[in-house]
Amino acid sequence: MRLFFWATLIILVLVRIFLTKPTYPEGKRVRVRGVVREEPIKYDYQQKINLLGLKVFLPKFPEISYGDSLIVEGRVKEGKLEEARLVRLERSLGLLVKVREKIIGFYKKSLPEPHASLVAGITLGAKGEIPPLFWKDLTQTGLAHVVVASGSNVSLVGGFLLGVFTLFFARGTVIPLILTAIWLYAALAGLEAPIIRAAVMGSIAFGAQAAGKLASAWRALILAALVMLIIKPEWLGDLGFILSFVATACLILFQGRIEKFFKKVPDILRQGLASSLAAQIGVTPILFVTFGQFNLLSPVANALVLWTVPLIMAISGMAGLLGLIFPGLGRLVLYLAYPLTGWFILINTLFSK
Repeated sequence: MRLFFWATLIILVLVRIFLTKPTYPEGKRVRVRGVVREEPIKYDYQQKINLLGLKVFLPKFPEISYGDSLIVEGRVKEGKLEEARLVRLERSLGLLVKVREKIIGFYKKSLPEPHASLVAGITLGAKGEIPPLFWKDLTQTGLAHVVVASGSNVSLVGGFLLGVFTLFFARGTVIPLILTAIWLYAALAGLEAPIIRAAVMGSIAFGAQAAGKLASAWRALILAALVMLIIKPEWLGDLGFILSFVATACLILFQGRIEKFFKKVPDILRQGLASSLAAQIGVTPILFVTFGQFNLLSPVANALVLWTVPLIMAISGMAGLLGLIFPGLGRLVLYLAYPLTGWFILINTLFSK
């Protein structure tokens, strides 16, 4: 029965990949319509979006946001839409998108840069607002992955809510509440590959817990990959998708062993160092082949800042929700994260030299 289940999923993935893969005539002008499912990356004079498997560069204005519906026209060349022209823009009317925009706006009004964009990136994956020079430093130090919402964010949300909900609700009620909250957060943070991967794996883990069964990390990871490729086959060539699964596989394989090796390192640094080194084992070759660069001190920089991420996320998440109703109170709470973001920025500056 298990063999039939896995074989069916694999066959569905193959069918989806070969039958639904969009084909664009190379060198021809095409018109593409789709919804922006990833946070656009903004540069000084332009912005980059991924739309139905194509990389599209548009002028900086009008600004495109997550959830917007677009019609763009341009010439196809090697997976890019060159000479792209925005034909039509329909702003998203989704409630979660509006809430996301208001929270990000609250961060930008309350904190100076790059503190505001750092908080927005860690909490909601809003990498589109990160200043270009700060983003360049983050990529050089190997800390860019921290400033975009990732699987660890979903784990933090699930773990935090598990502790809170068990104080007020019965076990049978807690799991559905957590699953609902995880997917609400995934939608709020942007439905990018790492977020969805973590949400699927988290759903499997909590669902298995509710059924009284232990969920294998490997089975959950493979099932998440197959389910995601059935839903969106173009993720097979997405770098974020590949890096997310490779990093997670390396964490499963190596993190425990590396933590034992560094058992004399203080606890506050050991987990960050171990997780960073474990992930880098698989991620580094891919990044080097793709971008041709790697910072040897990246694991050290990660170890020095990763302990701040859960605290920044908890404080800024609470502050963001409060800021929607009581801006003054939310701002006071948000200021508690300022020393933590200051430390993060200091480490990023030192290791980018």
